[in-house]
Amino acid sequence: MSDVDPKLLEVLVCPQTRTPLRYDRDKRELISDAARLAYPVRNGLPIMLIDEARELGADE
Repeated sequence: MSDVDPKLLEVLVCPQTRTPLRYDRDKRELISDAARLAYPVRNGLPIMLIDEARELGADE
């Protein structure tokens, strides 16, 4: 399973800003628009560590 459970997505927030996240299915990432970070989702499990997140590019 590579998708994030919709119920889980309802309660997850960015650990840095405490704001809601959106799921990018194509890239398998949870996006924090407020922090400009993308958290990876591996095997259906969100990796909610700031150190594991990548910074979003200017065009994302």
